[in-house]
Amino acid sequence: MKITIRDRATNAVLATAADPSQVLSFEGHWYFAPEAVSQSALKVTSDTYTCSYKGTCNWVSFDDGSRLTPQVAWVYLSPKAGYEQIAGRYGFYAGSRLTTIEERE
Repeated sequence: MKITIRDRATNAVLATAADPSQVLSFEGHWYFAPEAVSQSALKVTSDTYTCSYKGTCNWVSFDDGSRLTPQVAWVYLSPKAGYEQIAGRYGFYAGSRLTTIEERE
């Protein structure tokens, strides 16, 4: 199964993975390996969120040069013990959301 996450406003691909090793389903969200995301358009910000059990993540914004969409994804660079499988992966909400669209093939 191929999973693609797109920016709702521009339809730009933010992340796509057909190889199961590139995407992880965890807690109802998708966690994409860095090589499966659009590194040139996704920018890790200094804005953070702290989860009591996973640790602190940084929000990721989409910037296509003409518009900025904040908080389209998140990344745990150093999650707490027991959550190492999501370290460095870009998290996206599953399904279609206000700013993103999920496609499955």
